[in-house]
Amino acid sequence: MTHVPESTLLKQPLSSPDSVRHHLTSDITRAVLAIQRHLLGVAREHLTDAGFVEMLPPIIGPVTDPGTRGSKQVDVDFYGHRYKLMTSAILYKQASLLTYDKIFYIAPNVRLEPLETTNTSRHLAEFHQIDVEMAGASRQEITGVLERLVRQIVSRVIADLPAELETLGRDPSAFESLVDQAFSTMTHAQALEKLRELGHVQNTDTEIEWAGEALLSSHLGRPVFVTDYPKGSRGFYDRESQTEPGLLRNFDLLAPEGYGELCSGSEREYDYTRIVSRIRETGENPAKYGWYLDLLREGIPASAGFGIGLERFTRYLAGLDSVWQASAFPKVPGVVSP
Repeated sequence: MTHVPESTLLKQPLSSPDSVRHHLTSDITRAVLAIQRHLLGVAREHLTDAGFVEMLPPIIGPVTDPGTRGSKQVDVDFYGHRYKLMTSAILYKQASLLTYDKIFYIAPNVRLEPLETTNTSRHLAEFHQIDVEMAGASRQEITGVLERLVRQIVSRVIADLPAELETLGRDPSAFESLVDQAFSTMTHAQALEKLRELGHVQNTDTEIEWAGEALLSSHLGRPVFVTDYPKGSRGFYDRESQTEPGLLRNFDLLAPEGYGELCSGSEREYDYTRIVSRIRETGENPAKYGWYLDLLREGIPASAGFGIGLERFTRYLAGLDSVWQASAFPKVPGVVSP
C-alpha cells in the first residue's frame, strides 16, 4: 500500500480555511468520496434486494447507546428536557422492528472521543454507520448478511471504479482474499492468545485495546469475525449466551492490513427482566431508559444486527492512512474545525 505518512496527516487537522480548501479541491478527496458514494449506493441496492427496508434514524433522543468506550455523550436542550445526540441508534433499531422485520439506516452519530484516539487514525467525533437489524436472526445469520454485503460492495468498487483506485494508489489485488474466500472466525479468547504470541498482553475481561486491535489486524490475511466478548465489556443490549454464561453472542469484523474494526454487531437482548438486570449491573438507573423499557415490557422481536462504520470502510477501500480523509468535513477528536 502507498500511504501519506501519518505524521504529515496529523499536522493537517483541517482547522484553517486554507487546509479545508485544499482538502475539498484535492483529486484524492474526489476519488475517496466517489468510492464512498458508490459504497452507499451498492449497500442500499443490495440490502433492498435482500428485503430490508430503509428507515430514517432519529438524531436526538432521551437516551442513546451507553456502550461508547470512553467517549462522552452530547446533551441538547429539547424544550426544557435534556436529550442526547445519537452515539448509536441501536435502541431505535430494535424498536423499528415493530414496523418491519428487516430494516437498515444510514445513521449519523456524534461521540466526543477521548483525546488519545487522535493518534489511532480510526476515530472521528462525527461519523456515519450503515445500521442493519433483522428480527428473529441468529448471530450466524446476521454475520452471513454482513459478509455478503461487504463482499458485494468491494466487488462493485473494484469493477466500477478502477480509475479512482488508481488515483489513490490502491491495488485491487489487496482484496483478493476478501472476494474469493470466506471470512474467518476467532473468539475473543483466541484473539487475546494470538496477541500474547505477538507480545501484546491485556485484560481478558475487556474489549481488545486499540493498539492490540491494530496489531492483530496487521497480521490478518483476510477479514475475521471476533466473537464471544466477555459480559461487561459491551452494552446491556448484547445478548448473553444461554449455554455459555458470561459470554456475549456478539462479534466485531476486523479488516486485514492493520485497518482494524469495520463493524460491530450481536444478537440482541430483548427480555425485559434480563435487560433491567443488565442495566443495573452497569451501575445505571433503568428509569432513564423508560420509553425503551416500556416497549420491552409489551414485547419486541428477538433480533440481531450490526453497524458498519462508513468512514472506516471507506478508508479501507481507498487505502487511506487516516479516517479523517474519508470525510468531506472531518471532526477529529479534540480539534476545533469547520
